[in-house]
Amino acid sequence: MTTLIWTRRAIEDVQSIQRFIAQDSLHYAELVRQQLITAVERLPAFPQSGRVVPEINDPAIREVIRGSYRIVYRLIHREIHILTVHHAARLFRLEP
Repeated sequence: MTTLIWTRRAIEDVQSIQRFIAQDSLHYAELVRQQLITAVERLPAFPQSGRVVPEINDPAIREVIRGSYRIVYRLIHREIHILTVHHAARLFRLEP
């Protein structure tokens, strides 16, 4: 099985999303946070199940769409690195 690793940036992205939503609803903020985490739970068993990120077109960089969010990850040998969680309405650019 493949190991799932959340990068610091991805963790901060989820926290930022949760804080933003919490301004209106603590309940909904927690619900969205949990949905984002749950959306990638299948990846260790099915690491290539996400689609290739169209802007990058690299088979090692994929994404899972959950609601309005793109959860971008990179396959590195037997590891899955969650790189960022990005709102789909924003311009996407993967920074090093």
